[in-house]
Amino acid sequence: MSGTLYGVGLGPGDPELMTLKAHRLISGARVIAYPAPDTGESFARAIAASSIGSGIREIPIVVPMRVDRFPAREIYDKAAGDIAAVLETGEDVVTLCEGDPFFFGSFMYLFDRLSDRFRIEIVPGVTSLTACAAQLRRPLTARNDVLTVIPGPLPDADIRGRIEQAQAVAIMKVGRHLPRLKALLEDMGLLEAAGYVERASLPEQKVHRLIDLETDTAPYFSMILIYKGDEAWTLPPSFSS
Repeated sequence: MSGTLYGVGLGPGDPELMTLKAHRLISGARVIAYPAPDTGESFARAIAASSIGSGIREIPIVVPMRVDRFPAREIYDKAAGDIAAVLETGEDVVTLCEGDPFFFGSFMYLFDRLSDRFRIEIVPGVTSLTACAAQLRRPLTARNDVLTVIPGPLPDADIRGRIEQAQAVAIMKVGRHLPRLKALLEDMGLLEAAGYVERASLPEQKVHRLIDLETDTAPYFSMILIYKGDEAWTLPPSFSS
């Protein structure tokens, strides 16, 4: 019998936002895999650190954290091979996934490579989308409003068209695109309706109205939320950070 591969969502960063099922699987795991940068600590492993037992086997999936292109196919081919070798012995593998495995999650690349050979169970996690809405203290969407999720690297024309068709908008992967996105939203008359959150749920999180944000730099883990149904709003001072 082959082992089971678990894709376990960890939530946006606060370990207390992990589900009970995620904690149970991680604390009982004998083998864990997780994405890791080529330098520095793995964010996924850091979230789950208090649940990881001693003496277990770890499989870091080293993914370069930089703008220029890297051989992603080869990286996930190797990771899938390493994990498959464990599963073939009958051992389970718990893969740690920031946020939710199937919401912009890299776990989908392992799923594509292994789902036709092994049993895979997906454990959903709290997404950054809902975590950011909670920190802004604003509805993500309501009633019959259409919510559109947009990757920040898309061209301005594509972003503009999608925003015009939606009542609520989440722009993810803001990062180095922040100045361009702010200029676009200002041109569309939506800058005052936009909220900004980076590193949601972590001690170093920042929460602002986008119009009040005084920097033109943003980390990868940042998001802009716009709800057109509440264009005039004020972030309570006690929640701004």
